Amino acid sequence: MNTATSQSPMAMGRVTGVFARAEAWLDERGTGAWIAAMVLGFIFVWPIGLAILAYMIWSKRMSNSSCKSMTRSRARHMGKSSGNSAFDAYKAETLRRLEEEQDNFEAFLERLREAKDKAEFDQFMDDRAKKMTDVDDENTGPAPA
Repeated sequence: MNTATSQSPMAMGRVTGVFARAEAWLDERGTGAWIAAMVLGFIFVWPIGLAILAYMIWSKRMSNSSCKSMTRSRARHMGKSSGNSAFDAYKAETLRRLEEEQDNFEAFLERLREAKDKAEFDQFMDDRAKKMTDVDDENTGPAPA
């Protein structure tokens, strides 16, 4: 007698392994569960902890996904209208002004870097010219009498 139903993994044509189920279980609980599993692995059998750490790094589970989602949600809300035209105009003007200030600041930093590079290069060339003059003076020596 076959008791397999349409919801059973065998009926779907694939069998989920212990590792796949454990991975799914840990993913449901978040990064904290992965870290706890890794620490417990290190405590009880250190190669297991090392394997979990390697897997977490390889599968990029250590990266902060909430930061990525915040950036996406912020970008999604930037173009939306609030329904208040005065506020929307103020927001657009403020964002334009901030972008202009950022561009000006980046241009200032570039000019500052160029000035520093030029000063360092001029110092190098002056030191080099001074060394060349000193070497020429040593090689010539006193004039014969």
